[in-house]
Amino acid sequence: MLATERLVMRGFTAADFEPYAAACADPEVQRFLGGPMDRGDAWRSLAAQIGHWELRGYGQWALERSADARTIGRAGLWNPEGWFGVEVGWRLDRDVWGHGYATEAAAAAIEWAWAALDVHRVLSVIDPRNAASMRLAGRLGMHHLREDESGGRPVVIMAVGRPPAGGPARSPTPRDRP
Repeated sequence: MLATERLVMRGFTAADFEPYAAACADPEVQRFLGGPMDRGDAWRSLAAQIGHWELRGYGQWALERSADARTIGRAGLWNPEGWFGVEVGWRLDRDVWGHGYATEAAAAAIEWAWAALDVHRVLSVIDPRNAASMRLAGRLGMHHLREDESGGRPVVIMAVGRPPAGGPARSPTPRDRP
């Protein structure tokens, strides 16, 4: 569990399924994440989030707003088999967009990655049409690394490098690039 100024970032529980499934069914929330999911697909997606922690020792947290204990989305780290590397990602309920929760949670997840994982960079894999996520990645200190494909769709891979001991995060250098 992590705590930020306004969020509790905790492991998912069975009680999170209803809000998780509602977000998965929202076409606007899922617009850049492969489209809406039915309840069965949402269940499998939540199980994958929980299983990622078991298999990798890290993953995405449920985001609970401290002010009212409402679960408002997810954010954290992702790196399934065959992925591009350790990614920080986020997905929030539509009614809480624009309040800085995704930035707050993603920044905390990156700091956790530097403290807990032996990685030299953290990525974000973003649909190139998702201007809001591209701006958020920029606020996190990420810079364009390369373009690629995921599931047959184009993506932009943004990256931030591990900061030197005691220093701020840095953008990847050419030696960081595959």
